[in-house]
Amino acid sequence: MTDTRPDLPPAHALRPGACLGWLAHGWRLFLRDPARWAVIALIFVLILAALGFVPLVGWAFSLVGLPVLTAGLLMVADDAAAGRAVRIDGLFDGLRRDAGKHVMVGICYLVGGLLSAFIAAAIGGSAALTGALIGPLAAAGLTAGGVMIASIVFMALWIGLMMALWYAPALVVFHQAEPVAALRHSASACLHNLPVFFVLALCLYVLGWLAMLPAGLGMLVLVPVVAGAQHAAYLETFGDRPALPPPTESV
Repeated sequence: MTDTRPDLPPAHALRPGACLGWLAHGWRLFLRDPARWAVIALIFVLILAALGFVPLVGWAFSLVGLPVLTAGLLMVADDAAAGRAVRIDGLFDGLRRDAGKHVMVGICYLVGGLLSAFIAAAIGGSAALTGALIGPLAAAGLTAGGVMIASIVFMALWIGLMMALWYAPALVVFHQAEPVAALRHSASACLHNLPVFFVLALCLYVLGWLAMLPAGLGMLVLVPVVAGAQHAAYLETFGDRPALPPPTESV
């Protein structure tokens, strides 16, 4: 059986400050219909929070659900960028289109997070065990060093995981990419433009703290802005998307 899926587009080289334009794009999309965007962001946050409260496995449901909802945010941003209405139920387009693929991206994200935590825990645990075998003074030094190294390793692995996730929902939505291929292509594109994503990470870190200051209400703005930034990042990195079927008419 012939594989008719389109090849994934190559990543373009980007200037380090490109992410500032992405965030500006997200802000402009938000201003086109701030009330509906705020409702979408509120639903997004509430769903992830509700998933997180499921006993024992809530954190896993949240990780799996994040790419599914992100795909919906990207579709809403795509509508807004094309001058169409901001659809509140567009948040659930990830469940309407290629739901299985988006869920699989989330499962890969979950597995990657678990592996990162396991590797970091193994490094920290082995250092503490070695120190305990040598003696109490060595144990204190090795444990402290092991925890520091484990933290650095975990952070590096998690950053790699976030790079794999950055473009993956868009590649699934706009190019019908398979989940693993989308994650791999996203990570490769981010590594190809590492300075851009270093600047982006700093911007999102600062904006995240600012969004949390007014009782977290800033998330109602930050979520749409980041969705628009992801949409702009996809277009600038990979070029214009292929044509998609028109969205379903809704509120």
